[in-house]
Amino acid sequence: MSIKGRGRKANQDGSEPAVDEAIRALLLLMPRMVGRAKRIRVPEELQSLALAPRHLSLLSCLLFDGPMTVNDLAARLEVAPTTASLMVGELSRKGILERREDELDRRRRIVSITDSKRPAINSWLSRGARAWRQALNPLAPEQRQMFIQTLQAYEAAMADDEGD
Repeated sequence: MSIKGRGRKANQDGSEPAVDEAIRALLLLMPRMVGRAKRIRVPEELQSLALAPRHLSLLSCLLFDGPMTVNDLAARLEVAPTTASLMVGELSRKGILERREDELDRRRRIVSITDSKRPAINSWLSRGARAWRQALNPLAPEQRQMFIQTLQAYEAAMADDEGD
C-alpha cells in the first residue's frame, strides 16, 4: 500500500482531521516519541546489565502492580509462562529480581524487584509513567480504551507487514 490512502475528509469547519492528515501527523510524531524514549538515561547502576525492552515491560508490571507469580507476570505480559520464567531467571541472576516462597502456599514462588535495585528502576521508569498519566488523565475511560486499542491495532498491523 502506498503512503497516500483514501482518508476521510475533514468536516468543513476543519474540526476533524482526515485520515491522511492524522497519518501525516503520526508519522512525524512517532519517531520523535521513540527518540525521546531512547534518550531516557539509564541509571548508572543499571547500565552494565544490558536491559532490553522486554525487561522494561516486566519491570514496569512489578513496579506498578507489586510482587506476583511468574504465571501472573506471563498473563500481564501476554507471553508464555516459560518465556516469563526465562526473563525472571535472567534478571534474578543479574540481581534485579528475587524469588521467594509464597507464605500462603509454599509451592508458589513470588517474584519482586530487589530492594537494592528498586530506587534506580523506579526513577528510571517513573518519567514515562508520569508523561502517560499527564496525557491520559484528561481523557474519559472510553477514550483511554480507544487510544490503547488504536495503538494495539497499529502494532498488530506493523507485525502483519513484517511477513510481506
